[in-house]
Amino acid sequence: MEIISRTTDFYLEKDTAAAIGKFDGVHIGHRRLLEEVLRCKKEGLKACVFTFDPPPSVFFGQTDGRELTSGEEKRLLFERMGVDILIEFPLTPETAAIPPEEFVSRILVEQMNVRLIVAGRDLSFGAKGAGNAALLQKMGSELDFRVKIIEKVCIEGQEVSSTLIRQQVEEGNLTLAKQFLGMPFFIAGKVVRGNQIGRTIGFPTVNLMPDAGKLLPPAGVYFSEVRVRDKIYRSITNVGCKPTVTDAGIATVETYLYDFSGDLYGEDIEVYLHEFHRPEQRFESLEHLKHQLETDIRAGAERK
Repeated sequence: MEIISRTTDFYLEKDTAAAIGKFDGVHIGHRRLLEEVLRCKKEGLKACVFTFDPPPSVFFGQTDGRELTSGEEKRLLFERMGVDILIEFPLTPETAAIPPEEFVSRILVEQMNVRLIVAGRDLSFGAKGAGNAALLQKMGSELDFRVKIIEKVCIEGQEVSSTLIRQQVEEGNLTLAKQFLGMPFFIAGKVVRGNQIGRTIGFPTVNLMPDAGKLLPPAGVYFSEVRVRDKIYRSITNVGCKPTVTDAGIATVETYLYDFSGDLYGEDIEVYLHEFHRPEQRFESLEHLKHQLETDIRAGAERK
């Protein structure tokens, strides 16, 4: 997958089908957009995703900046789905002030050679967010590109949105979040060296330092799975600050893998959180911690 990032100076030679949006979480609603552009590969168009960096909600100070999916996680998902080109368009005071008509004619048509634009009904772009689906459709007929507007996906009467999913993750409702995401909530990154306490008590683990902007569920222990070298392992994961062994107060993601042995330091892995098991807690001693880990691991092994 070609990635165009941190520049407005680019030109795509081949005709494209482009999905435009924020794509936080790459949830089932986003996937409807992506399915449309991916189908166009059969017509000889390049499947393109256009998103903003940082997201408009972050740039304009409307959120605290924490996202369901980090930039690297989005890249991973887009590439895995078959996207050809990802444009992470830099959002700056200058680019935010581009009139919407100019944004369409210069960026989308001249620089990206769009033949199809796919977006959600709530799309906004250009200066003061004045660009919308209606403007796209009007300019499409003038500049010879098609527009497909995708309606919101609803599950049990609820519109699927990144905001709704963030709420579920923050409350620890990962089963419901999975339903809206279309996959388990996950954390990706490189394995780093921890304090290696697990090894001393017979439970070696792998540690991730989540991206600073990554939204995390409540501190606690979760039944999970880990993707390592394209293989899936059952696991159990602690999200939190490990108060029994450190007072640093830094959130980490520490995982015990069933049926795995080996060194993963420096390797890229993905930790998929399925279900909350218990809150994180401070134990009186490493012996008490070991006893609880034995109980947790047994519970995870018995889970279907």
